[in-house]
Amino acid sequence: MAKELKNFTKREDNYSQWYNELVVKADLAEQSAVRGCMVIKPYGYAIWEKMQRQLDDMFKATGHQNAYFPLLIPKSFLSREADHVEGFAKECAVVTHYRLKTSPDGGGVVVDPEARLEEELIIRPTSETIIWNTYKNWIQSYRDLPLLVNQWANVMRWEMRTRMFLRTAEFLWQEGHTAHATKEEAEEEAIRMLNVYAEFAQDYMAMPVIKGVKSANERFAGALETYTIEAMMQDGKALQSGTSHFLGQNFAKAFEVTFMNKENKPEYVWATSWGVSTRLMGALIMTHSDDNGLVLPPKLAPLQVVIVPIYKTDEDLARISAKVEPLVAQLRGKGISVKYDDADNKRPGFKFADYEVKGVPVRLAIGARDLENGTVELFRRDTLEKESVPFEGIEERIVYLLDDIQNTLFRKALEHRERMTVTADTYDEFKEKIEKGGFILAHWDGTPETEEKIKEETKATIRCIPLDGDKTPGKCMVTGKPSAQRVIFARSY
Repeated sequence: MAKELKNFTKREDNYSQWYNELVVKADLAEQSAVRGCMVIKPYGYAIWEKMQRQLDDMFKATGHQNAYFPLLIPKSFLSREADHVEGFAKECAVVTHYRLKTSPDGGGVVVDPEARLEEELIIRPTSETIIWNTYKNWIQSYRDLPLLVNQWANVMRWEMRTRMFLRTAEFLWQEGHTAHATKEEAEEEAIRMLNVYAEFAQDYMAMPVIKGVKSANERFAGALETYTIEAMMQDGKALQSGTSHFLGQNFAKAFEVTFMNKENKPEYVWATSWGVSTRLMGALIMTHSDDNGLVLPPKLAPLQVVIVPIYKTDEDLARISAKVEPLVAQLRGKGISVKYDDADNKRPGFKFADYEVKGVPVRLAIGARDLENGTVELFRRDTLEKESVPFEGIEERIVYLLDDIQNTLFRKALEHRERMTVTADTYDEFKEKIEKGGFILAHWDGTPETEEKIKEETKATIRCIPLDGDKTPGKCMVTGKPSAQRVIFARSY
């Protein structure tokens, strides 16, 4: 049974299949009866809750408040901002009727044709339109600004090709929507939230990211500028892990959101929006996990430590429990999530395999002989190292170990990204290197035509124009025209 649990497709054999198997075997999620939608299982949702809790604290520390807006949006709202509707039109799910009735032959239910909605409703693909229609009632004066609001919600985008967490028709996310009196304040907000996302990715997910701005082709529909954090997965593909948008006054003009400035003159509001989703779960899996299962950074692991007793008799178990229970209390007192698994429904070998597949960072095993010797078996999930260590002082050792695992995972991911980041000066060189995966730094002439040509011929896109790093100008690898700086190309999820 334990061997079956760890019987994965190897990453090098089929990375996509490995990912799909891991999501299921680690008890994170499963397919639902609705095409393209998933059921997030309790263990997977516990990870999302830890992400959500930390991000929510970070948002509130920067002055944002949570609110909730309707799931359904009048279809006419989307048409008010031309770029926005064009960007989302193909992904919208539309509600046309409000009632069912029994079919004439009694074989089930059918849509009641007399219950057609006067105006069709869109299941939100994102909430800019419904929110800005609301903001016009909330904002009258410069004293009402800035308005800093975040929403935790679900959205629906009718994706044709789906994969659990990475791209599903329905997904969970947060979307921030802010209103400002000046362009400068709005631009500052967009960058501030980009930095919040980068801090979360690196400090909590142990996932290095590159901050940058999207090209016009890759920009959010309706935005003047889109900022992004881009991460590299183990297979060398890029994953857009969070975006922050400077929306200018587009939505304020579309929904007539104005305010009286300090000179008592009307002005349109300046806007931002920003979001991350359950796609971060996919990023977490693909950044750290291995052929034995999930590997989780301790800061986001639902269980940071598990303790498994090895015993033959009830008397042995009682002695082990008496030894372990004070340790459990001490660890919990330090804010460490720990489970003492003394259930007798599974053998220790199965428990070891199960917790390994689920990525629990630290596992302790203790038996009768360990009690006699004053030792405990310690296993760290990231390196698969196992050793017998003194029980005395184990609490401090675990605290240190959790920090070390968190830092080690980040360093390992960063080293991988650095190995897989290369430069290309000619288009032929680029075509050769893109087949090996990774980030390619190359010059681009800034035109959408050249960008589209590269995408069509190589399946690589501009992931971002980096905000930091080398700003040396050069010549476009395709056209030879001037280029302001190298940009990051990659194939992506």
